Amino acid sequence: MNLDEAQKQTVRKWISDGLKLSEVQSRLASELGLTLTYMEARFLMDDLKLQPLDPVVPPPAALKNEPAAAEPPVSPESPVESDEVLPEGAGAAGAVSVSVDQLTRPGAMISGKVTFSDGKSADWYLDQTGRLGVAPQEKGYKPSQPDLIAFQTELQSSLAKMGF
Repeated sequence: MNLDEAQKQTVRKWISDGLKLSEVQSRLASELGLTLTYMEARFLMDDLKLQPLDPVVPPPAALKNEPAAAEPPVSPESPVESDEVLPEGAGAAGAVSVSVDQLTRPGAMISGKVTFSDGKSADWYLDQTGRLGVAPQEKGYKPSQPDLIAFQTELQSSLAKMGF
């Protein structure tokens, strides 16, 4: 696709304004009369050395700190989907660290290690059915509920960064 310099500047402005690739594709058709497939629009972005901006995600501290309604307790097997801010010191940010293994353990789709706020560590894994398993290194160890919530949140964030 050959664009003149004015058209290239228009596309650059759209990208700097935060438009997504599909929005640029639509504008090319409506404003410039250029009908491109999504792949052609992607190639155009590569030719112009442009990269659509990532959406702005508010930092976790910006989440609302409203009292939660009565909810059932969260078990280690259930996923955590809450925007509740944890109390200071109880699974606070940085207290629980999660890492993903470069080489996945046998029988798992993905695996890694977690260190809880009390310094105890465990191996974690997701099996082929999507079940989360945690195997503490110290026999009989059970992490606190805030640590489990922080672990699940941190794990979800880490896996999202990797495209899972």
